Amino acid sequence: MKTLKLIAHGLTALLLGSPLAVQAHGTAKPDLVFSELVAGMPRGENQAVRVFTASFKPGDKTVFHTHRSPVTVYILEGTFTLELEGRAPVVVKAGQAFVEPANVRMTGYNKSATEALRLVIFYVSEPGTPFLDPLE
Repeated sequence: MKTLKLIAHGLTALLLGSPLAVQAHGTAKPDLVFSELVAGMPRGENQAVRVFTASFKPGDKTVFHTHRSPVTVYILEGTFTLELEGRAPVVVKAGQAFVEPANVRMTGYNKSATEALRLVIFYVSEPGTPFLDPLE
């Protein structure tokens, strides 16, 4: 019976002109959340891949800083406001991602007076490179 259902779904997909997208039961499939071409990635033979989490209470902010390589942030909860020097502020909401460019002065904020902000940070750099360079 299960085999007949899979065949029926496959034939339906073919007849409707859509690609055959039958997925086996219990098989996880990744969903693309974000994709962007970026400049400034490390070019050495080896790179360090680091994944961080950060939690901001209402009104919290980062230090004024730069990154030596692009940083990707994914917002789990709340709204992240990023002020990049010489650019308009960027607002990234839960379920969205953004690439912070390398060597741009910036500060990140949780501008909410009531909601927490939680995010995941993905950083690829030359081994030994600090995550950020604080500025004054």
